[in-house]
Amino acid sequence: MTDVVVIGAGVAGLAAAGALRRRGASVRVIEAGPRPGGRAWTSTPPVLGGVPFDHGAAWLHAAEANPLVPLAQAAAFPALDADARRSRHLRRDGSAASAEDLAAYRAAYDALTEAAAARALSGAPDTTLAAALAAPGTEAWAPTVAAWEGAIIAAADADALSLADWHANALHGRNLSVPDGLGSLVRAVLEPAAGQVALVTPATRVRWQEKTGVAVETPRGTLTARAVIVTVSTGVLAAGAIGFDPPLPAPIEAAIAALPMGLLSKVALRAAGADRLGLPDSASVFGQVSGEARMVFHAWPFGRDHVVGFIGGRAAWALARAGAAAAEDFARAELAALLGHRAAQALAPGAVVTEWGTDQPFLGAYCYARPGGAAARRALAEPLGGGRLVFAGEACHAGFGGTVAGAFLSGVEAAQAVAFS
Repeated sequence: MTDVVVIGAGVAGLAAAGALRRRGASVRVIEAGPRPGGRAWTSTPPVLGGVPFDHGAAWLHAAEANPLVPLAQAAAFPALDADARRSRHLRRDGSAASAEDLAAYRAAYDALTEAAAARALSGAPDTTLAAALAAPGTEAWAPTVAAWEGAIIAAADADALSLADWHANALHGRNLSVPDGLGSLVRAVLEPAAGQVALVTPATRVRWQEKTGVAVETPRGTLTARAVIVTVSTGVLAAGAIGFDPPLPAPIEAAIAALPMGLLSKVALRAAGADRLGLPDSASVFGQVSGEARMVFHAWPFGRDHVVGFIGGRAAWALARAGAAAAEDFARAELAALLGHRAAQALAPGAVVTEWGTDQPFLGAYCYARPGGAAARRALAEPLGGGRLVFAGEACHAGFGGTVAGAFLSGVEAAQAVAFS
């Protein structure tokens, strides 16, 4: 009998397996997909010239407190100060924003953070991020702030997002970027300690109150263990891809429902020639046209010759259903709206379009909390059956929710909470 079965070989699963093995436990890690790493995945697409590209997580946020930063340093894995390299370019109706626009944008941002902090301190009932942007005097740039903090940062529209959860998971400090890819870093520093991973081995049912422990059913057979850690996304859990016998308790089901998956999609486009659209390396371009917020673009990362567009929330889900070609067309039109028609000639045909919304082992990018659902993260992490069944992942962490750091910390916490002796 194995001590612990870990379901899912993303950051949380790899971290949990490594922590368990350091405690002397025997561990079996199974993964539904064809690779470890989960939503931290680096590839080298030919359409981008073969340079590293992160399909999912790409930054080490809040570097001073991020547990992956010292691991990267110990492995001599390069991680650069993204804030020092990046410049922000606010656009309005196809032109650079004026000084007055910049001041109004910052005022709208300040109003949001002040409203969120005041509500948190007062103990007032939770509301949406959009409601906190309704302060007088912030109307002009509220759509852009809402799009950035909602659809781009939280992968959900501001009118669907818990203000309390947004505030609890606001990240402070430096952001680091990884030239070789964050997915490559995850595999380099976490995979060796986790041991062997059985790929293309989805869990279909977890019987978590067997006389001897737990039984995990897969298409390749049934694994028996003293306990199980489940690290799949809330999207997979909500879809019923894994059955639980007995059924999960009502508070766990409620927590899953309160933490639906958001979607943040990327569209990467390569330069057609030497034209860099007047933008320096590592430039963030965003803004609005006729009062409507546009996509956010990261131009020429690490001096490379491509642009990455980000779109989140309902618009991302709609494009996921429409397909990669529709997403590419949309991104090209959005960039032209921000920078002018010159952008169309500056970019070569072809694109990389991420597909987290339709990828069955994930069914989304990362979760967000519905209004009133901020406490669901901790509720989902509560051990069940005396520690026989523990959930882990970015959904289970308050403070680093939605990040690789949150997934890592949750995996380590699950390894400490699971009962295998």
